[in-house]
Amino acid sequence: MDSLKPEQIPGTHPPVDPLIEVSGLHKSYRTSAGEVPALRGVDLQVWPGEFVAIHGKSGAGKSTLINMVTGIDRPTSGEVLVDGVAIHTMTDDRLARWRGKNLGVVFQFFQLLPSLSLIENITLAMDFSGVYPVVERRDRALALLEQVGLENHARKIPSKISGGQQQRVAIARALANDPGLLVADEPTGNLDSQTAGGVLDLLQDLVERGRTLVVVTHDRELAGWADRVIEIEDGKLLSERAGR
Repeated sequence: MDSLKPEQIPGTHPPVDPLIEVSGLHKSYRTSAGEVPALRGVDLQVWPGEFVAIHGKSGAGKSTLINMVTGIDRPTSGEVLVDGVAIHTMTDDRLARWRGKNLGVVFQFFQLLPSLSLIENITLAMDFSGVYPVVERRDRALALLEQVGLENHARKIPSKISGGQQQRVAIARALANDPGLLVADEPTGNLDSQTAGGVLDLLQDLVERGRTLVVVTHDRELAGWADRVIEIEDGKLLSERAGR
């Protein structure tokens, strides 16, 4: 698959090195029926400041691919470099620390802790990484809630706000440690179309502010918001095109 160069993508500028570089990536799972391949020799590059959508049907391998990029899962073979760091070689403890400081992840089902308030969900992410001093964390969490339009709900627990609002909190939490890279797995998959549009507006605004965003989705409309759309099927990258 020929890769689009950054200068071929409207609105982007060609940096020197990719932020994400995946080479020869294979992933297989052992089952009672034997080895089942999920990724088959994937090569992928993402440059700083890009909004990239990985689009494909359920079971195509897109979530497996993103789990390799975030270090949630390990490849059977191949390399995954993020900002020059070979995350596939890291120990679990080192990887957890690295991920907390350098990567923001947004999940389809929000993954907020139900017994904690919205502001506590965000400060907890800062507590784990130690990027910000303790005395600054609460103010930063409030500022992030303000950025996603939810500062007036800071002391509510997640069940007291809507699904769209919970996803906005999840995005604020992903931004807690000021990562340059955000990865979102079906971020609008559990939302109605109107609410999903608001979340997409927020994600687009983050890209315009300089974040790099990789979104995994089966939704062609969501994928169309991206600078670049990569199609995946049966664990292989089939094609890519400029979005928008």
